[in-house]
Amino acid sequence: MPQTPDAEVVRTWCGLALRALGKAREEIDAINVYPVADGDTGTNLYLTVESAARAVEAVFAAHEAAGSTTRPSLAEAVRALAHGALIGACGNSGTILAQLLRGTSQVLAEAAGVEGADSGAVHSGPGTEGAAGGAGLDGAVLLRLALRRAAESGYRAVAHPVEGTVLTVATAAADAAQGAAGDCTAVATAAYEGAAAALESTPEQLAVLGRAGVVDAGGQGLVAVLGALVQTLSGRAPAQSVGGAGIGQHARVEGARPEHARVEHAEPLAAAADAGPDPQDAAAGSVDCAGEAAGAGPAFEVIYLLEADDAAVDRLRTRLDGLGDSLVVVGGDGLWNVHVHVDDAGAAVEAGVEAGRPYRIRITHFGAQDAHSAGRPKQQRERAQRAIVAVVPGEGLAELYGEAGATTVLARPGEPPASGELVDAIRRAHAREVVLLPNDPELRYTAAAAAEQARAEGVRVALIPTRCAVQGIAALAVHEPDRRFDEDVVGMTSAAGATRYAELAVAERQSWTMAGICQAGDLLGLIDGDVAVIGADVTATAAAVLDRMLSAGGEMVTLVLGDEVPEEVSDALAEHVREHHLAVDTVVYRGGRRSPLMLIGVE
Repeated sequence: MPQTPDAEVVRTWCGLALRALGKAREEIDAINVYPVADGDTGTNLYLTVESAARAVEAVFAAHEAAGSTTRPSLAEAVRALAHGALIGACGNSGTILAQLLRGTSQVLAEAAGVEGADSGAVHSGPGTEGAAGGAGLDGAVLLRLALRRAAESGYRAVAHPVEGTVLTVATAAADAAQGAAGDCTAVATAAYEGAAAALESTPEQLAVLGRAGVVDAGGQGLVAVLGALVQTLSGRAPAQSVGGAGIGQHARVEGARPEHARVEHAEPLAAAADAGPDPQDAAAGSVDCAGEAAGAGPAFEVIYLLEADDAAVDRLRTRLDGLGDSLVVVGGDGLWNVHVHVDDAGAAVEAGVEAGRPYRIRITHFGAQDAHSAGRPKQQRERAQRAIVAVVPGEGLAELYGEAGATTVLARPGEPPASGELVDAIRRAHAREVVLLPNDPELRYTAAAAAEQARAEGVRVALIPTRCAVQGIAALAVHEPDRRFDEDVVGMTSAAGATRYAELAVAERQSWTMAGICQAGDLLGLIDGDVAVIGADVTATAAAVLDRMLSAGGEMVTLVLGDEVPEEVSDALAEHVREHHLAVDTVVYRGGRRSPLMLIGVE
């Protein structure tokens, strides 16, 4: 595995960190009691890393679009990481995590030979000033310096640092890394174990955690991110899972790829049923990060991006510190992310106007879950009772789902939608109750984060983890808006779960598969996500896939054909089913542009 940081390492780390936070999101939300018991830290950390990961992916996509034969440089990747986290930071813990990632990125960018990379944003502490400027340092040394810079910059970003929080955990990680010998993997593992041990002690350092019997939520999220770094460098998830039942319990960072299970239970119905007040009683405004709940202290959370110079930001810190608490200002080089809890939200925004140009202003009222986005008027039209929101891979499928009454999000090839796009679709649906169909196993955590955001706005959301568009079609077929919400969700989940799915795709390169070795250009028949058939002809390959799927029984076959598949192929497959599988009906749809070559469903 790689022992020297490069752009691919950064990319993999982002992906694994996002996956780890997706798995741990609900658990982290549940233990969130400080600084406000708002139950959204896991969601906000996920959204912050999602923004960072998408920024890194955009750098790789830009190189590919330009026809470049070289990968992005380390400097390009880490600068994208830092910028993405900064502009997408959500909540108190997300804002601090963005600064931790920025501190890490500064060291790596300097080591990559970027002159003055972020030099004015955060200064290294004693013994590290300028140490990372030379590209000759090995990976282990760079990682030690990066973790130290991250911890120091995190403390500098917070107006009044408190021990027993994510800052303590970050410092423990840096301390453990400093004393570790060996390569990058050894240093990262030491940092992870040091952070996990510090996390266990947070209830002893912060009384509110001790009373609640939980560890710090932000610290637990950082442990997950460090576990992803260990997995990136070693190829294995950390073996350690610190804590038992109660204080200190946190999610183990597991593999990058989910198991190819069938559709499981809908994202808990209890969560949907207890999602909060009736949407008619909640504000119809929107919020980009998860809303916060009632609690002692200031009434509003104010977050905005700010274009300003360093001197103006120093004055802004002093001004905001006198207005409220939980002040965190992160960033540098003229772009900052400002987070503060205040009673006078207008004064906090005015302070930003005096300092520079604030934008993406988000104000959340803790007590009423009332969120306002600057420049976005409240919707006045009557809400529908129930709506379906679905991600679809193809314009033809979007039309099909739309005819069935669903609000759709078009999945672009190689560019899955972000949680913000799903939240926007839920808002467009404008309903009291929403059933969300991601139709892709890779979108499960993204969809879960979007559902949590929508619930914070007062919408009752149930997530059915459909793994393919044909499972979504099966769910839509049994949707009955007049029955009780829970009953409708259970019926749709059952229909989706009873539908096996397959896809025909073209191999991009030679590879080992469960069906043998494929060559570039071969047709691959994937059943429930695994390669089951390798062929050369579309009709023959699809027929072989159908035979395998129908060997276990079935009543209906659904075929979704891409634009490049001629009509005679669907005719031949329908005839094949009639001849070889009695009492099985076949339905054919056109997926349209951007759809896969062929999708197959068997109910």
